Amino acid sequence: MNKESLIKSNIKKTNKNTLSLKNTSRLNIKTDLSLDSLLCRNDKIKAPKDQKQLSIPPGHLKISKAMISLLKKKNFDVITWAEIANTAGVNEALIYKYFKDKRNLLDYVLQEYSSDFVRILRKDLDHTRGTFNKLETFISSTLNYYQETPVFAKILIIEIRNFPAFFTGETYELIREYADILLDIIEKGVQQGEIRSDISPRHIRQIIIGAIEHLCLPKIIFGTKIKTKDYTEEICKLVFTGIVKQDKIGSKKRSL
Repeated sequence: MNKESLIKSNIKKTNKNTLSLKNTSRLNIKTDLSLDSLLCRNDKIKAPKDQKQLSIPPGHLKISKAMISLLKKKNFDVITWAEIANTAGVNEALIYKYFKDKRNLLDYVLQEYSSDFVRILRKDLDHTRGTFNKLETFISSTLNYYQETPVFAKILIIEIRNFPAFFTGETYELIREYADILLDIIEKGVQQGEIRSDISPRHIRQIIIGAIEHLCLPKIIFGTKIKTKDYTEEICKLVFTGIVKQDKIGSKKRSL
């Protein structure tokens, strides 16, 4: 079997063993329009284990939702406190009560999205078996979430990374958890003899995440549609061909 036929065959097998992209999106993804339910579901302020969790005040939620609404229309840098207050229907003093500055508010919104994203990703992967099936699920789940929550994609890929403090905060640890999930899949694939060992697993991880993010940039910048199924298949074809382990006679060895 030639290389192209092998890749098509394995992608076909993957699709049989996992939820369809359409079903995954319908069952799991929380859209920007339903973020009210996302924030309300996660409306607990962290407290020590021996204390009760405290519900987030309504004003806090209004401010968070106002920031999300404004980010759909504007870049973060041009959004003002006054616009946030006006959109939320609160005074500016209340914003300062909950958030020390705009970055702190942006970080909170990103943390809510990130927690939801990682939860959904882990759930999708729990229903998937095989290294390359898991890689395909990781890619499709990420693309799905970016498509359904463009504000999250915009914050993560464009707005937050030019702020050095982001890389030392709690939210960054959630993003690292997402990246570590992918690294774990790759490293296990190497250990099981499915992925070649002469390429750094960390470099493979960066290539996959980089491909996902660059394909999503037009959606974030121009509002175009992310072709989730097509993008997933193309990334899989490109990456899997390069990382799958070769046997002694040079044919590709895949165990899905």
